[in-house]
Amino acid sequence: MMDEKDWASFKQKLKAKTEIDLDLYKEPQMKRRIGNLVTRANMDSFAAYFDKVAKDKDDFAAFIEYLTINVSEFFRTPEKFSKLETDVIPDLLKRSSKLNIWSAGCSIGAEPYSLAIIMKEMTPNVKHRILASDLDIEILAKAKRGVYMEAEIKSMDPKRRAKYFDLKDGKFAVKQEIKSYIEFKRHNLLKDPFEQNFDLILCRNVVIYFTEEAKDQLYANFFRALKPGGILFVGATEAILNFRKLGYTSFQPFFYQKPL
Repeated sequence: MMDEKDWASFKQKLKAKTEIDLDLYKEPQMKRRIGNLVTRANMDSFAAYFDKVAKDKDDFAAFIEYLTINVSEFFRTPEKFSKLETDVIPDLLKRSSKLNIWSAGCSIGAEPYSLAIIMKEMTPNVKHRILASDLDIEILAKAKRGVYMEAEIKSMDPKRRAKYFDLKDGKFAVKQEIKSYIEFKRHNLLKDPFEQNFDLILCRNVVIYFTEEAKDQLYANFFRALKPGGILFVGATEAILNFRKLGYTSFQPFFYQKPL
């Protein structure tokens, strides 16, 4: 029976197994997303559905991937990414020759690899640090492998694609020199402690289902994790309306700066 008690039991089971706390997500949206899966599986309760998928490693991985919405591609929203190259990174490089960058909620790795390519082209002789984190272990494993279908790299400039990827069996593999820039790590944005002293944090298309309270807490944690002058880059539908209250100034739309 899909009622409040069943939903509470489902949330408890999920949190015990994965550390994902659905109380920090918008309930109507998550109930609808998961309810669709329950119905499709011809199950009559959230808890029974959980018990079923938890028995099979691949089924469970697919369920978590669906839950954490891993939609990603290289140079997603290219016009915003080009702002990184033309405005944001040059501003950061004025203060520090070696940048500390975090791709938070990196999904399949498209974002950190895109960053590594930009940094290599802008400062070929400097090895910046790029931390890439995600909650989903399976997705992180795919990111580390760095092998993509053509659809996943469709928005990339063909010259860059030819230069930084090897074509193998119809798939595109990121070259080792680009992979060597990136440090992958499992991290739960809503629970784990944050490192400090970042010049640039990207958190894009991650918070869509978070509650407003969870978002505010996250953006406050990012603020503390940034160096003075550091910049937070958010997704194209995720403008932070109360950025001033959280301490940020607006660098440009979707780019928020911690004051110097």
